[in-house]
Amino acid sequence: MKRILIRSGKSPFHAATREEYLQQDLMGTNAGNLLFSDAAHKLLLTENTEVTSNGISTVLTEDRIRQINEEHDVFVVPLANAFRPSFRASLDRLTSLIERLTIPVVVVGVGAQVGTDYGTDRLRPINESVQRFVRAVLNKSASIGVRGELTASYLHSLGFHEVDIIGCPSMFLHGDTFPAPRDPGVLDENSRIAINLSPGAVKIGNVPDLIRNAHERFPRLSYYAQNLVDAELLFWGDTSEAAGHHSPFPRQLTHPLFQEDKVRVPIDPKTWLDELSGHDFSYGTRIHGNIAALLAGIPAVVLTHDSRTLELCRYFELPYRALSETPGDIHPQELFEQADFSGMVNGHKERFGRMMAFLSRNGLDNTFEHGDGGAGYEARLAALDLPPSIRRWDPTDGEAVRYRVSRLREMVAENQTEAESRIAALAKKTKELEKQLDALQKQFTATEKRVSGVEKRVLVRLGPAIRRRVRSTKKNGS
Repeated sequence: MKRILIRSGKSPFHAATREEYLQQDLMGTNAGNLLFSDAAHKLLLTENTEVTSNGISTVLTEDRIRQINEEHDVFVVPLANAFRPSFRASLDRLTSLIERLTIPVVVVGVGAQVGTDYGTDRLRPINESVQRFVRAVLNKSASIGVRGELTASYLHSLGFHEVDIIGCPSMFLHGDTFPAPRDPGVLDENSRIAINLSPGAVKIGNVPDLIRNAHERFPRLSYYAQNLVDAELLFWGDTSEAAGHHSPFPRQLTHPLFQEDKVRVPIDPKTWLDELSGHDFSYGTRIHGNIAALLAGIPAVVLTHDSRTLELCRYFELPYRALSETPGDIHPQELFEQADFSGMVNGHKERFGRMMAFLSRNGLDNTFEHGDGGAGYEARLAALDLPPSIRRWDPTDGEAVRYRVSRLREMVAENQTEAESRIAALAKKTKELEKQLDALQKQFTATEKRVSGVEKRVLVRLGPAIRRRVRSTKKNGS
């Protein structure tokens, strides 16, 4: 039995509550992370493997690292856009963990994040961190699996050639087959449309108008947000209405999409796909939001705004359109009519083969070639009561009120404890600085005394000569 440890927010078989997802951040700040980590879990689960989730924290004790080395045979790390400056600290911590492991480490689907021009100059500040990470991985594996041609080229430029382009595990949730998207017919006011948008895309394209037009045209619109902050907003609420705050992007409860209860944040991949299967079309800037729709069998078009979305679209031949060239009043019907899904469907089996070859090269079996094709995995999921997407809080839910009051009390206590710890640390630091200052003052006083003594000795020795020189100068001057 091969014991596989996988970096993921949670096991697919843990039916966590909404509260657990939020309090423990099981999605790793973005629901898309669970989609590709669950797919990796399914791929690796066979009769001869045991797959265990390690969570996503990279801050581990020495005892935990020793336990990993003793109790597991391989550490599998599904990643997304990890090569970006804002992730550097996390990447360095992950590297430190990998360096201390004695078991093989296999990285699946890591990518670089730059603009759609693929210019990697902005990654120079993290080049050393990336090199250290890749070196640590390749010391424990045959190759590293990357998202697409941009990331492969970037790693080649850093001197690494044991690089396999494999895309993202999420696209292989169904193995070597991919569902052909159904024809939605004419998209009109009766259609169920799913839209997904990224806050960071606002500076790239006309996101506010995309939202407004979708909202005005489709009464049955669903807006799928993915970030933890969106889930917390739905769960906890805000004071934007009382404060009179409004934003064209749906990040406050005053936005019409929140007011009309049309915002959802998925917290489990299976229920996410189940919900999307009832829609007619999906579009937006979220790569995994649209991959989820495609996996559910509905057509979707990605509006690309950075390399992490564009790279996967190109590799998997997903229908896409540049956000910067998309007018705010674009109609989904136009996006669907211009979309070509043939390359995505027809080329899927070959791309699946590349992924399986990568796993085999790194000593990993997969359920589709060495197992039951995922039947056992799906049966276990079907037996669970998995949570639906989070939606706007119903204040009449008494149990929810009880939890919120309890959690708020805990948060106050946690903040107080943290503040006390910081105060204690600052007080300790202040005492240390006072000791250093006192020592410096003593050194300064001693130095002054030494200088004063030297001056006196100099005057004693040179005084007569100086006085003679003065008298001579006066005499000659007169």
